[in-house]
Amino acid sequence: MDYKIINSPEGFEQAIKENKAVLFYFSTLSCSVGETLQSKVIDLLKTDYPNIPFYFVDMQFNAALSASCNVFVEPTVLVYFHGKESIRKSRNFGMSELANAIHRLYQFTFSD
Repeated sequence: MDYKIINSPEGFEQAIKENKAVLFYFSTLSCSVGETLQSKVIDLLKTDYPNIPFYFVDMQFNAALSASCNVFVEPTVLVYFHGKESIRKSRNFGMSELANAIHRLYQFTFSD
């Protein structure tokens, strides 16, 4: 799964508008915990939720965007469904916790 990097508030808003669901991963490149969790989140999406794109937001270079989203700790995951923030997980969370939070909304959004 390829992921994209968000470099501006406009890019953030565009990602929300262009996707039924989207996951934003807020961290810095110097956060070892964030780096480890990032690969696990990408694997989770690739395996179980392939219709949700992954976007990385580097908090060090996007402080204003992070603050406007009330993200002050790393790593933080924000998941939007239908343009609205639906899931927020910060710092200490497990993959099963995140997967359980996504599951129901994902089925509702992408069931045919």
